[in-house]
Amino acid sequence: MAENTGEVLIGGAVLAAAIGFVVYAGQATGLGTGSGGYPLKASFRSIEGVSVGTDVRLAGVKVGTVTDMALNTETYRADTTFSVIQGIEIPDDSAIVVSSEGLLGGNFVEIFPGGSPFYYAPGDEILDTQGSVSLINLLLKFVSGGGDDEGSE
Repeated sequence: MAENTGEVLIGGAVLAAAIGFVVYAGQATGLGTGSGGYPLKASFRSIEGVSVGTDVRLAGVKVGTVTDMALNTETYRADTTFSVIQGIEIPDDSAIVVSSEGLLGGNFVEIFPGGSPFYYAPGDEILDTQGSVSLINLLLKFVSGGGDDEGSE
């Protein structure tokens, strides 16, 4: 009977750790926060490295998440919908950019606020966008000397 008590205690500790991990993962990804935000849209040339659930940040602070992505078959651009937390108003001359966390980090969507006194309403589209930049293409241009400036002198 003493052996069973030890096994039950260890099993309970493992189960409690697993539950704690699931709760932490849910909070870290924002699954437990509910919708509580308003939708905005943007169309990007490239959203490589971004997926549904990716952070939307303003001044480095998470203010929302990407909720939907689809290819627009007429413009061949990536139409993206994201939610912004209620109470955070985005000026209607703001820009939205796909940024990288570093050389080995993932991508996120960053909002650069403008100075307009008017704000986006739910469902509006941010027109000033910049898609993701491929690090490999940048390195290839650097290694090859840029390509455009060769032989210009």
